[in-house]
Formats: sequence, structure tokens, C-alpha cells
Amino acid sequence: MSDESSLDRIASALERMSPGPARPPDLTVAPAFVWNPACNQLDPVARVNHVDLSLLVGIDRARDDLMHNSLQFARGKYANNALLWGARGMGKSSLVKAIHAQLAVRFSNLKLVELRREDLNSVGTLLTRLRRRSERIILFCDDLSFSGDEREYKSLKAVLDGGIEGRPENVVFYATSNRRHLMPRDMIENERSTAVRPSEAVDEKVSLSDRFGLWLGFHPCHQDDYLEMVRRYCESAGLTIDDETLQSGAREWQMTRGARSGRVAWQYFVHLASQSGS
Repeated sequence: MSDESSLDRIASALERMSPGPARPPDLTVAPAFVWNPACNQLDPVARVNHVDLSLLVGIDRARDDLMHNSLQFARGKYANNALLWGARGMGKSSLVKAIHAQLAVRFSNLKLVELRREDLNSVGTLLTRLRRRSERIILFCDDLSFSGDEREYKSLKAVLDGGIEGRPENVVFYATSNRRHLMPRDMIENERSTAVRPSEAVDEKVSLSDRFGLWLGFHPCHQDDYLEMVRRYCESAGLTIDDETLQSGAREWQMTRGARSGRVAWQYFVHLASQSGS
């Protein structure tokens, strides 16, 4: 075997062991993407699972504030990172997806990129891939919380603060959480009880949520809002049902679930639709 052939084989082996830099992602192929750190790529989502914005009831203030912030961002103006926190099933993640869907009709370069909580450690790589892109990107992390992993906590700080380079101008970060300070109270109390300087230790942990410029609280809905949610779902699907029957059934459904929320309203609508054969 010639020396030249041997060198070619060695070069090919080295290329397989250490591949070249990943190609820039093509963000024109879909309105949304999911970050895949294992492959160092953005997987396109051709159709985002979302509800129409008009179907979200009882969260008008949060809807208007997040819409204004997102519209400013889509226009290339200043916008805040946003933390949507509060009661389960009240439309936090649905609001983010619904607003993106509505704005994407007007702003084709507005993209939604989902970052899973367990992939926070790779966010630096993701930001490098998104930096200096022409698209405006809403980086979305659903159900964000921490249980003690310092690496994930510090990775998120990198997203919000951006290090010496700063957060990319074309990226804004939206997160949802059931917890206002992104961590359970017993974890905060443990920091207070074990630290040499308790107040400093607690301040360091809870200060993470302070890095979100926009806080939007979601609270358990009233009975009227709950019933209105069911009505709008039925109207949207063309499902006709007597209002008295709807109300009595919705109340009974809520009692069996032990909760009243947008998610429970949707589940009752699905039950009604299945009973009618829709």
C-alpha cells in the first residue's frame, strides 16, 4: 500500500472522529423548532400544537402584556425575557404558542425554538448557533424548575445575562413555571438553614427569577371563566349543546377532578365531543 493511500485513510478516519463545524440551521423550513443537543441541530416542527388566542379566557392582562412584548420583539424593538408562573392548567404554555402563531402570520421571520429543561446545559451551544441570525427567535422552556442542579441553574443565568457577549439581540427567553422563584420552598429553606450567610445564599437562588423583566402571574379561574372556556371550545368546534346541560355537566366534571382550570375545561369539552360522536 502506498504512503499516499495510508495518509488518505488516516485523514478520513480523523474527519469521522472529529467532524467539521455544523452547518448553519435553515430556519426558513418551519415556523418552530426543537433543540436537539445530541445531534447539535434544530429539528423543525411543521405544525405547532396550539389553540387560537381567542379561546384563552380569564388571562386578559397576561395576554395583553405578553402580546405587546412579543410584538415589540418581532418588530426588532426592545423586549423583556418573560416568566409565566402560577396555577397549573391555566394556559401559560398555550399563551406563548398562541401568541407566536398569531404574530408569525405577520412576521414570517419570527421563530419559536423549544429548549427542554433537561437540555439547559447545552444552551451555550444553542445560543452560538442562533447568534447573528436574521430571524427573531423566541426561545421557549416549558415547566421550568430546579431541584438543586447547579449546572442547570448557572446555564440559565447564561441565557438571561449572556456573559461578556450579552444575550443575542435576536433572541428573547420565555419560560413557564408553577413556581414564582423556580424552586420549591423547602429548597429555599434548606439554603437558609445550612448556609454560613443565610440571607446571601437565599438571595443568590431567588435572584434568578429577578432576571426576567416581565413576570406574568396565572391564578385559579373563577366559575364563570371556567364555564366560558367550555362554551368557547364548543362554539369553536361547532358543537351545539343546551347551556343548562353544559353548565351542570361542567360543574360535575370539575368536582370529580377536584380542580377548575383551562385544562379541566378542555378535558370536559373533549368528553362532550366524544359523546356527540365528533
